[in-house]
Amino acid sequence: MTNHDWQFSIEGVRAQFGMDRFLVINDFTALALALPALAPADVRQVGSGAPVAHSPLGLIGPGTGLGVSGLLPARGGRGAIPINGEGGHVTLAGASTLEDAVIARLRARFGHASAERAISGPGLVNLYVALCELQGANPEPYDAAAVSARSGPWRRCALRAGRGSLLFAARHGGWQSRTVARARGGMYIGGGIVPRLGERIDRSAFRERFEAKGRFRDYLRGIPTYVVQASTSPALLGAARALEDLQETTP
Repeated sequence: MTNHDWQFSIEGVRAQFGMDRFLVINDFTALALALPALAPADVRQVGSGAPVAHSPLGLIGPGTGLGVSGLLPARGGRGAIPINGEGGHVTLAGASTLEDAVIARLRARFGHASAERAISGPGLVNLYVALCELQGANPEPYDAAAVSARSGPWRRCALRAGRGSLLFAARHGGWQSRTVARARGGMYIGGGIVPRLGERIDRSAFRERFEAKGRFRDYLRGIPTYVVQASTSPALLGAARALEDLQETTP
């Protein structure tokens, strides 16, 4: 696991507890499975667009890492098929001279500047450090919560770090919607960071960056974007749905 220092054997756990079958799924796979069951109050639309029925759904979310998944419509009685993947490790690309400079700093520090290095909780700190270095300031040892709330002499760096994170998330969200799932059913944002922003995301460049793809703008303008804001973790609902599917396919 890229963000944990522990590992386990799926078969070993199954055998130890005497289970016939033991299914392990990614947290964003579980969240993707829950998307069709979310109530209107569980999501908040950002910008325009309307979903197209029976179309793929896209999912992205910064948290401990950068989760990326989606849901594809299925035939033969199945409701939908979740996408399993690690899209957060795609190479990060910039869309401005500032972003290019930040990415160069990330590349120098980590070797490979993946999207997760910027669009995540730890990524927020990485952005803060890179932006302070570019401004000739010495970064303080802040965590993600401190960076997003910092005031005083470091406020400029902190605010720019938070703003850069949203811009990067918007850019990567646009990439996900058009190249991975063709998510005309909607693009959903989960994880532990963006849902806490509330109305601030409306005032950011998120939606503009989502649509800003040149000749592809008109297509993306019609795709709605939603922030998942359910009070109870919808991933638990998705895990239950995965269990139901497992039981249905067990002889």
